[in-house]
Amino acid sequence: VVGNALMARKRLSFIYEGRHRNEVTRRNVSPQRLSHYRENWYLDAWCHERQALRKFALDAMREPVMSEESAHEIPLDELKLQLSEGYGIYFGSPIQTAILRFNAAAARWIRHELWHSQQVTRELDDGALEMSLPYHQQTELVMDLLRHGENVEVLAPPELRQAVIER
Repeated sequence: VVGNALMARKRLSFIYEGRHRNEVTRRNVSPQRLSHYRENWYLDAWCHERQALRKFALDAMREPVMSEESAHEIPLDELKLQLSEGYGIYFGSPIQTAILRFNAAAARWIRHELWHSQQVTRELDDGALEMSLPYHQQTELVMDLLRHGENVEVLAPPELRQAVIER
């Protein structure tokens, strides 16, 4: 049903079991595109309730129904611009910049990884690596940082550093 609504450029309504806020809502959206990220499928869509672009996990949708009403179209350039900001699956404004320091042991591997299309890395004299990258919502970034344990230090911003320390 989701694929048919996307291809036919028709609105779609469904019950959504949101993971982040753990709430169930009814959504009426205009499908824009499907995206695949970390083994999951998402629908990028204009949400008529929120009056904004949103990303919906297909496995969290229930009872999808395609309507006969035409979908609200977002120009592809605008869609790409808005959805490319942030980190991971999270997008939006305001954008903050994380500044991370990976020790020499981790830097051997991290220097070859792409965490974000706008990341900037800097080799340090002691073999460590400093990386800066934009993010909107810290949830996924914190999870990725925790995988590196004592091999990474969050230099900025203080809120991100504190979130990693608390976890």
